[in-house]
Amino acid sequence: MGMKVYAHMEMLRREGKKALAVLVDPQSVSIERVEELLDRCLRYGVDYFFVGGSLVAPDRMRACVQALKGQEEIPVVLFPGSVLQVDEGADALLLLSVISGRNPDLLIGRHVEAAPMLERMALEIIPTGYVLIDGGGTSSVMYLSNTVPLPRDKAELAAYTALAGQMLGLKLIYLEAGSGSAASVPEDVVRQVRRKTVLPLIVGGGIRTASQALRIARAGADIVVVGNLLEREPEAVDALVEVLHSYTVSFES
Repeated sequence: MGMKVYAHMEMLRREGKKALAVLVDPQSVSIERVEELLDRCLRYGVDYFFVGGSLVAPDRMRACVQALKGQEEIPVVLFPGSVLQVDEGADALLLLSVISGRNPDLLIGRHVEAAPMLERMALEIIPTGYVLIDGGGTSSVMYLSNTVPLPRDKAELAAYTALAGQMLGLKLIYLEAGSGSAASVPEDVVRQVRRKTVLPLIVGGGIRTASQALRIARAGADIVVVGNLLEREPEAVDALVEVLHSYTVSFES
């Protein structure tokens, strides 16, 4: 891809196009499985790889990034669960600030620790407002981040949280229900966040079908993230790409 990752995300947003990001957790999938998934993603035209997880050893992260970067068509974007999950072989890094929580370490503390390392790397850094939404039950993200998710039925609260992140100068909003969560982010939450913000909007967690991904996109998500489903059923990538790429809206909507 010729342009920077964030510029590409903004372009898709302006053109009303929807994108699929495949989340790869290096700790839970083998390199052989990653290579199989890569072949399918290249065949069907996936837009992004997101790489990261709650607990990932640095060597697993490096091996996964190297396997995915054996091609130049699909950008590899780090979605780090900690400062240990950084590899300069990737194209970009989502610098996550958990704006839905009140844990200062994940608002700015860990970022200060990572800054000297990131300064030396050629990674494209994308400041991202991370908003955790209750997906039913306790997720790994909740436990490790020591934060309480926003209630599912408080869409307005999520919308103003995202708006505050935009006002602070963040470049992306990422609504997350938690990997493998019982339920995805409610469509009303996505819809109200979309109405209040103009930033590219990413939604992930608990998305298990192509029809569900399409509903999230219709509600306003620009990029839909799917991980666990494709770890189990890599063949599902075809239907996901088809429904998302076939749905286009005008920027004004």
